[in-house]
Amino acid sequence: MSINNNSDKGTRNLVIGMVAFIVLVGAIFSFISNKSSSTAKVPAAVSASDGYGIVLNANATPKIDIFIDYQCPICKNFEIINGGYISEIAANAKAKVVIHPMTFIGAESILAANAAACAADEGKFLDMNIALFQNQSGTENSGLWTGDYMKRLGNSIGLKSKSFEKCVTDGTYVDWTKNVAKASADANVNSTPTVKINGKEIDRNTEYMDPVKFKAALAAAGAVSYTHLRAHETDAYLV
Repeated sequence: MSINNNSDKGTRNLVIGMVAFIVLVGAIFSFISNKSSSTAKVPAAVSASDGYGIVLNANATPKIDIFIDYQCPICKNFEIINGGYISEIAANAKAKVVIHPMTFIGAESILAANAAACAADEGKFLDMNIALFQNQSGTENSGLWTGDYMKRLGNSIGLKSKSFEKCVTDGTYVDWTKNVAKASADANVNSTPTVKINGKEIDRNTEYMDPVKFKAALAAAGAVSYTHLRAHETDAYLV
C-alpha cells in the first residue's frame, strides 16, 4: 500500500495552522479583556483605587472584596449561602464591601454587570445583585439575558425610571467592565468567586461555602452583624 506523504504533510500543516490561530485568538481576547479604558464612564459608587469595584460603605472597616461573574454557577451558590449575610453586613455598615463584577464568561456577563452598575446609580445595587443570581440561566450565554430582560428584571425590583432604562439600553458602563477586568487581573484574581478581607483571600476550601466558617472569617476581622449576634444569642437562649 502506498502512503501519500504530501497529504499527510498538508493535514499536519493544517492542524498546526489551526492551533496557531486558536492561540492567537485567545491571546487577542485576553489582551482586549485585560485592557482598561481611560475614557470609560464609571458609576458614582465605583472607586478606581478599589479596583473599580462598586463600593458600599466607603469609610467602614474591615474591607471585604468580592469578585464575581453573574453567569458563574458557583457564584450563585455562594450568593445563596452567604449573600443574605453580606447584604446584612453592608446594610448595617459593619464593613466596606466592594463588589467586582467580572465578565470573563461572555457577553451576557457584560450585560449583567452594566445593569448592576445602572442599578447602583439608582441606589438598588444589592437588590439587582440578588435578582441577577436568582434569574441566572442554566447555560452560559444562552441568550436569556438581553437588554430588554435587564430592564424587566430591574422593573421587578422597583427600577422603573427612564434613567435606568437608558443606562441599560445605552450600555453606559460597558467600558467600565474592562477596567474591572484589568484591575482584577492585576490583583491576581483569576477565578470567581474570590473573597478577600483586608487584601487577604479567605480559605477557598473551607470558608467559602460554609456559612458558619464564612461568618467567623468576617467576624475575626471585625465584620459582625448585630442582627446576627442577636439571633445567635436568642437561639442559644432557646436551646
